[in-house]
Amino acid sequence: MKQVEIFCKNTNKFYRYPLGTSLLEISNDLNIQLENTICGAVVNNQVKELSFCIVKTKTIEFIDVSNQDGFRMYTRSLIFILYAAVRKLYPNVSLQIQNGISGGYFCEMNGFDREISASHIFSILQEMKQIVEKNISFVKKNMITDDVVKLLFEQGLEDKACLFEQQGRMYSSLYFLNDLGDYFYGDLLPSTGYVTNFGLIKYFDGLLLQVPKQKNFKKLRKAVQLNKLFEIYQEQKDWAKILNISTIGHLNDFTIQHKSGDVIKISEALHEKKIAEIANLISSKKDDIKVVFVAGPSASGKTTFSKRLAVQLAVNGLHPHQVSLDNYFVDRENTPKDEFGEYDFETLEAIDIDFFNRQLLNLLRGNEVTLPKFDFQQGLRTQNGEKLKLLEDDILIVEGIHGMNPGLITKIDSKNTFKIFISALTQISFDKHTHVSTADNRLFRRMIRDSKYRGYPAVETIKRWPSVRRGEEKNIFPYQENADIMFNSATLYELAVLKKYAEPLLKCVCENQHEYTESVRLLTFLSYFKTIDDEEIPPTSLLREFLGGSSFVY
Repeated sequence: MKQVEIFCKNTNKFYRYPLGTSLLEISNDLNIQLENTICGAVVNNQVKELSFCIVKTKTIEFIDVSNQDGFRMYTRSLIFILYAAVRKLYPNVSLQIQNGISGGYFCEMNGFDREISASHIFSILQEMKQIVEKNISFVKKNMITDDVVKLLFEQGLEDKACLFEQQGRMYSSLYFLNDLGDYFYGDLLPSTGYVTNFGLIKYFDGLLLQVPKQKNFKKLRKAVQLNKLFEIYQEQKDWAKILNISTIGHLNDFTIQHKSGDVIKISEALHEKKIAEIANLISSKKDDIKVVFVAGPSASGKTTFSKRLAVQLAVNGLHPHQVSLDNYFVDRENTPKDEFGEYDFETLEAIDIDFFNRQLLNLLRGNEVTLPKFDFQQGLRTQNGEKLKLLEDDILIVEGIHGMNPGLITKIDSKNTFKIFISALTQISFDKHTHVSTADNRLFRRMIRDSKYRGYPAVETIKRWPSVRRGEEKNIFPYQENADIMFNSATLYELAVLKKYAEPLLKCVCENQHEYTESVRLLTFLSYFKTIDDEEIPPTSLLREFLGGSSFVY
């Protein structure tokens, strides 16, 4: 029998196996031991499920949930189990996975004719546990696409069927759990028995599907009532209803019908209306509010939002002045370092808090100050010579990631401040069972901006992204509920626009680079979108901060 050579990174050794041996068979034969149960493997820097069979020479690394791709396999499989449980108990109910929130996934049960109670949740949870105990295989079948579409329509998954139709492929893959078919645009675990830790609780008017911590799998992520974030997600749904677009398939239909211009115009008008409402709210309290803080994670559009807010405040008769927290960094030699010995620019201690508060107090007292300027090349803060004094109708807009952190303004009366948290909360889903990660939305933005304005290739942006995300989880998101108001900078159409710019960058990532795994995932994700041209996007759009062509000066 023909043999195939593999190199296993987990053992750092070469092996030979019969042609067609599965990854599961190899992992069992080598007795690979990871901290948690093996979920899949990275094969030649591409993620593969354990049923994948080796027919050529490969480099293999087995992964568990501590790996982001392994964790995605786990959550996809968990959602399939939830869908199966709901469908069995309530066959006329449509399960909708709305978004990631509070360490889990918010789910709605559309068509459920009563309030969801503790007994309903208990029944679903028990059914899920029974499915897990039976250790039912997730079976992937390659089928004629027309048959896939027909089956999905019969199960009431019209949005998923629509997306399969739009791909124009002769054959498509579908996963089965017994006779129930579904697809999650990525690989699943071998069977339900691999899904060993999860929770289900009531959350607002729906359910929260709880998932484990990646680094401590035995513990579930803590559920927190995030009222303001949930409210902005609900607003996102309302905006989607205005355009009758909630999934990629819906958006593609508009593009195919040459109506994407309407989507752009209405999306931008919704943004302008919201910014005007925020400006009106601030202006109504102008006797007290003197400082507006704008904070948010990387690539959320803070800078352009601040500039557009300044325009609307000016319309209301105020005189806004913009200040960046980045100019209040401590000198490089005094910057704290993270656990890896690298400079940590995203910790609050990287800001000269005392100096910032002194300047704010002086401004609020009517004194003149000389604003600082941080030289990023030399790593030194200097005085740029620009002087500022706040007059009667003047207002300060301070932009920076720490604007929601109470430790930033230790000496300022809260009645003199107004806090706005901005993030790109993606308004579109693959379908009812697969939401689009808001972090992916921002990664595309940052990748394009890094290439256009900083000369960084996509591989560098992808390499730095995990560190950026860790900083956000530690220094930004824990304080988002301190905001007086939240603003969603994402638009319904933007991923279809970003596709044209991101795809060429991602295709430059080489197969022998570690970041190739992520580039393949992102390229696959973008392949489901029909491209929308950006010519109708106005020069004041938040998206122009990343694409170029903005009428604002940065």
